[in-house]
Amino acid sequence: MRVHVFSIPLRNTFRGINVREGVLIDADGKWAEWSPFVEYDDEIAARWLRGTLDQLTENRTPVRDRVSVNVTIPEVSPDTAYELVTTSGCKTAKVKVAGSSSLTEDAERVRAVRQAIGPQGYVRVDANGSWSLEEALEALEILGEVGLEYAEQPCASVEDLARLRKELAKSGLAVPVAADESIRRAEDPLRVAALDAADVVVLKVQPLGGAAKVLELAEQLAPRKVVISSALETSVGIHASLKAACELPDAPLACGINTVWLFTGDVVRNPLIAKDGELVLGETPTPTDELLEEFAAPKPRARWWKDRLQRCRERIKEQA
Repeated sequence: MRVHVFSIPLRNTFRGINVREGVLIDADGKWAEWSPFVEYDDEIAARWLRGTLDQLTENRTPVRDRVSVNVTIPEVSPDTAYELVTTSGCKTAKVKVAGSSSLTEDAERVRAVRQAIGPQGYVRVDANGSWSLEEALEALEILGEVGLEYAEQPCASVEDLARLRKELAKSGLAVPVAADESIRRAEDPLRVAALDAADVVVLKVQPLGGAAKVLELAEQLAPRKVVISSALETSVGIHASLKAACELPDAPLACGINTVWLFTGDVVRNPLIAKDGELVLGETPTPTDELLEEFAAPKPRARWWKDRLQRCRERIKEQA
């Protein structure tokens, strides 16, 4: 088994980072990705590693060969957002909000996206749990004017998501609520269902421990609609998410796995980037030696990742 540590710059600051790092594992020609964000502790990172190991051992059969995807819009100017949508070929756009930009700036970006995608397209917003309940109500009243497919993780806690759904209904605001962090970072991901806190569930393969876990959760969280989303991975990791989306019994909503274009490069010659708003399932992308070398992490960072990988391997063994 060979381990390669990558470091790839992003086109725009995304999720507070401008370089994406992680590990690619080559197990006798079968590739998988492990790339938990650097701020996560070993307990969370070990869960991601289970998702990586699932990539190396799974043998499930897909029921479809392609899925529709959204274009993800970072916190960019309205003009840039408009251009990204129009050149993406996607009929769905997810707009990052509630980060470093103000609500006014968020609203301008969302309006530009709606204009670009047209009245028949779908617009989503993702706040990454940044709003309080009161802030979410204020923001969604403004952002909802363009017509939103849903608001992803507007508040941090499951309890606030449940309260928000009730307040939105009481106010007559037709904005469905989606849960992401409340599932993938929760001790009890089914609490979202217990409190009826979401209309849509966003499931991420690597963070949740693999496609088998994602398929199980999709069934347990039914009848809520499912969106398979990425964790900002290379084409190797994205392929695992794409395969999981193709394995779901019911077709998911447009998936959030069209994120490789956010990188300035990739470890494979033909990156998994959507065409005409779709990703088509094929063989697992194989990194090339040249690109692995081009995007190899500096030695100190490579050592940090390999040490982290060893700790997480040991943690999994202890929990077995």
